[in-house]
Amino acid sequence: MSNATQIIHSIPTDPLTGAIAVPIYQTSTFVQEAPGVNKGYDYARSGNPTRAALETIIAELEEGSVGVAFASGLAAIDAVIKLLKSGDEILAVDDIYGGAFRLFTHIYEKFGITVNYVDTTNVENVFNAVTPKTKLIWIETPTNPTLKISDIAAIAKVAKSQGCLLCVDNTFASPALQKPLTLGADIVVHSATKYLGGHSDLIAGVVVAKDKELGDKIKFIQNASGAILAPFDSWLVIRGIETLSLRVKQHCINAQAVAEYLEQHPAVDKVYYPGLKSHINHDIAKQQAKGFGGVVSFILKNDTEEAAVQFVTNTKLFKLAESLGGVKSLLCHPANMTHKSIPAEKRKDAGVADSLIRLSVGLEEVEDLLNDLEKGFDAVEKLNALIAIGQKKDFQKIGY
Repeated sequence: MSNATQIIHSIPTDPLTGAIAVPIYQTSTFVQEAPGVNKGYDYARSGNPTRAALETIIAELEEGSVGVAFASGLAAIDAVIKLLKSGDEILAVDDIYGGAFRLFTHIYEKFGITVNYVDTTNVENVFNAVTPKTKLIWIETPTNPTLKISDIAAIAKVAKSQGCLLCVDNTFASPALQKPLTLGADIVVHSATKYLGGHSDLIAGVVVAKDKELGDKIKFIQNASGAILAPFDSWLVIRGIETLSLRVKQHCINAQAVAEYLEQHPAVDKVYYPGLKSHINHDIAKQQAKGFGGVVSFILKNDTEEAAVQFVTNTKLFKLAESLGGVKSLLCHPANMTHKSIPAEKRKDAGVADSLIRLSVGLEEVEDLLNDLEKGFDAVEKLNALIAIGQKKDFQKIGY
């Protein structure tokens, strides 16, 4: 069965009524026949049929044993970190999502869980950085926002040889393109806000564990901590998954066209997109995924924060906003937005330049998107011209 067909038919019909859409069980509690005797549910924090349907669906799509749905992607990450104890270490990808960095550094380090950051695109870096205290290797692939690709299968071998868990943030790829558990990972996390939901209308996160015992531990943590996904939001994610394969296919087509356009543009210094043959990790991306995703990042030749701000505030179709993975195209300036919580020096070491711009390429006609990006480049060109003649203040006055 093809991946697209599997995704569509992973969503069950309702066994009670035959409804082809999963019902929304909007309830806080469930009537019991006797104390402890129920129909599988007692209290909605511990379990809800709509949420359970989503958890089963995502576990099947990622080819894992247990899926757990959370109130946000960060709540999902938080639950995974709670598998650890004081004194344990995390080995994490250097180009990491700012929210994960904030959680690791400002919340868990004070509880005695330390984090070491390395460039995980080089497997030797991972092997050399593991210590006896390392209990979890954490990678994003592609990374956010420089779209580095790590060899999941190779890192999984390192993790197993060293007695570590490997967790892969699969948000940018989704199970439509990549299945880390089949490559040896132990845990997959998603911000379901992004491609799984797909319509910029919810906040959600999921965790999928390959091993049932490990998944049951995560479910216990969720029940104890309470960061559950509500029934209606669970239903929205399920509805998004129905069109996941179709949406992601078009995201990839549009993003490839945008990346190729940017690579030839005279105002662009560097383009990050795994689908480009010039991408340093193109071959491994092609090997472990079925496509290259809908996110493209690039650095302007005028590598200043001011140039980036001029660009991102002058497009019309690409809306300036946090997040990604929706039908409508978005763009952001990571240094000022998604990665602002990461110290500037560490950002730059990971490749997040002052003028780096991240695009979430949507489902609009690609010609319209390219024309829209030209508006951003026009604004940067005017800025460059006015800087050259010493009239930058005049430029700011005219509203660019």
